Amino acid sequence: MVVDDHDLLREGVSACLASFDDIDVIGEAANGEAAIQVVATLHPAVVVMDLVMPGLSGSEVVRRLRAEHPDLGIVALSSFSESSRVRDVIDAGANGYLIKSVDAPSLARAVRSAAVGQSTFSAEVTHSLMDEGPEPNLAGLTAREDEIAHLLASGRTNAEIAAQLDLSVFTVKNHVSSILMKLHVRTRTEAASVILRAAD
Repeated sequence: MVVDDHDLLREGVSACLASFDDIDVIGEAANGEAAIQVVATLHPAVVVMDLVMPGLSGSEVVRRLRAEHPDLGIVALSSFSESSRVRDVIDAGANGYLIKSVDAPSLARAVRSAAVGQSTFSAEVTHSLMDEGPEPNLAGLTAREDEIAHLLASGRTNAEIAAQLDLSVFTVKNHVSSILMKLHVRTRTEAASVILRAAD
């Protein structure tokens, strides 16, 4: 499903994604309120959404969609890469954050990744987050993320974490992706190292 208040951009993104054999665009919306309603009706696997639209803020739409549909893949598509804006959307629950200059194959890859609970970020976004300031620490993690982070550091797989916490594997994958971004690391191994150092 594609969400953007500009008709031309929305239709362009929809046509772009529909050109891939393994992706079906089943719905569109022009604002956040409509997106929430259409997702509830059509139950897409992934939503690709603009962040600057009339009415609800992009992060608020992401937060509500995540709360109501925990396994939904959410990819933000924006013209802005400022770390504060990116962080707000990631904290709200987005799986990925792409800049609108992204090419079609990269957008399709992000949709496929989001469908299985994994994250994709444009290079500009990653650089923005890496440059934003202090060394990574665990203070920015939610209680659930902190719980999952320590299980991850102990070597448990996503499936094992999901079974222990009575969560879906997709939900755990989404939390792990958020943990990696918040800790400014790219791999589970790097995350485990940060977590173990913080525990010393």
